[in-house]
Amino acid sequence: MSIRQAALFISHGAPTLPIEDSPTRRFLKQLGQDWPRPRAIIILSAHWETHAFTVNQQAHPGTLYDFGGFPPVLRTLLYPAATDQALAAQVSGLLASAGLRASTTAERPLDHGMWTPLLLMYPQADIPVVMISLRHRASAAEHYALGRALRPLRDENVLILGSGSYTHNLWNLSPEGSAPQPWATAFAGWMDQALLERRHGDIVNWLQLAPHARDNHPSDEHFNPLLAALGAADENAVPVKLHDDWRAGSLSMACWRFD
Repeated sequence: MSIRQAALFISHGAPTLPIEDSPTRRFLKQLGQDWPRPRAIIILSAHWETHAFTVNQQAHPGTLYDFGGFPPVLRTLLYPAATDQALAAQVSGLLASAGLRASTTAERPLDHGMWTPLLLMYPQADIPVVMISLRHRASAAEHYALGRALRPLRDENVLILGSGSYTHNLWNLSPEGSAPQPWATAFAGWMDQALLERRHGDIVNWLQLAPHARDNHPSDEHFNPLLAALGAADENAVPVKLHDDWRAGSLSMACWRFD
């Protein structure tokens, strides 16, 4: 019998996540050991946006170091996972059937929003991946619909993984170890409650309804992977908050499971 996978949202934090000890690093390493092994992973990262939902078909994507100012050792890390090309073609068909604006590429490497959590969860890089971009300037409803289109793949032992950040304002950080800012905890608390109460409509309309929405997300790209993971969930399933930690006074490292 095939395993039915849950969908997963991960707050991936800084590129240093794989090399610095932290609660989130320890959590992700343990999560990879405890999670039912998927046959493939579909991953969406805050750091890949295009003008259409783009599916990578490159057989062996490289590792992209899409950052600067971090320790040089990070550029020695590799994540040599192969693409499941048959699954990539299936994904393209599902997006087309859902009426979503979609495209393909054979040139995209894994960005740090992808390889940092995967390196911790599955360090052997022996599970095939399929990368899908976010759509630049697309609505929250479109990213939720993207998850809806992918939901049937959960029945085929495919893990749908959104990698972003529960809160993400890099212009308003505090010294490491600072208490979380009230505007950040208000947003995270509202979002926790909305998720647990399965208020999907409110979450899709988060910009209008969530407190301090733009203080926590000056732009949408780190929130949209959560919407895709939520869209892949069953409407009546209560999600589970697997982990949380706060960095620099305003960055929530929350991770959620969606059944």
